[in-house]
Amino acid sequence: MDQIPSQPSPPASTRTSERKPAFARIRNAKRAVPERAAAYDLLDRSLYGHVGFVHEDRPMVIPMIYARDGDTLYLHGASKTRLVVLGRAAKLCLTVTHMDGIVVARSAFHHSMNYRGVVVHGTGRAVEGAEMDRALDLVTDHLLPGRTGEIRAMTAQERKATGVVALDVEEITMKVRTGPPIDDDEDLASNLWAGVVPILTRFGEPQPDAYTPAGAREPGSIAAAQEKFLPEPT
Repeated sequence: MDQIPSQPSPPASTRTSERKPAFARIRNAKRAVPERAAAYDLLDRSLYGHVGFVHEDRPMVIPMIYARDGDTLYLHGASKTRLVVLGRAAKLCLTVTHMDGIVVARSAFHHSMNYRGVVVHGTGRAVEGAEMDRALDLVTDHLLPGRTGEIRAMTAQERKATGVVALDVEEITMKVRTGPPIDDDEDLASNLWAGVVPILTRFGEPQPDAYTPAGAREPGSIAAAQEKFLPEPT
């Protein structure tokens, strides 16, 4: 299979939520996952993220595909999008969230969601030359592992029309909720149904376009993507 290895992760973080700057602290510490390796694993298994920044004194949040290389995230967009133009040297925030279930409780107060989420803070910087070429390959192979080995190289015009911003990770936090509802003791004797409704993500059957020759085999990168992005929640 054309699965490319996950990017290496650093040792587990020893930086607690209390020692983080205020903007990166987690209010409910019992939901926090301190190991940076776990946060990086969730980033690697997410198709895209939402990037937040300030433009003309107004907050903006846009979805973007990305790729991780060590402690750097490469954000992909058109060369003239506002993030690529304005995001260099700007403070950026990227989030990814996997919703794993609706938590059905015996009172409105205790309804919740099971989820896994990561928030990354850092500063954007320009990406050019060889680093940009590598970043574009990484983004393509993040979406479909091994795809760059199956297709032609980008043309100069395509490269010119594409922009990349590097987000070097300065702070990263991860929160997770799993399990059943946590109801009040006095509600447990009720005859109400309570529990979890799982939320599942699935890929559909690949659909070839009109120009795909009859009998053409599906590329290995599709199977690699299915394996990469659809793990069972832990």
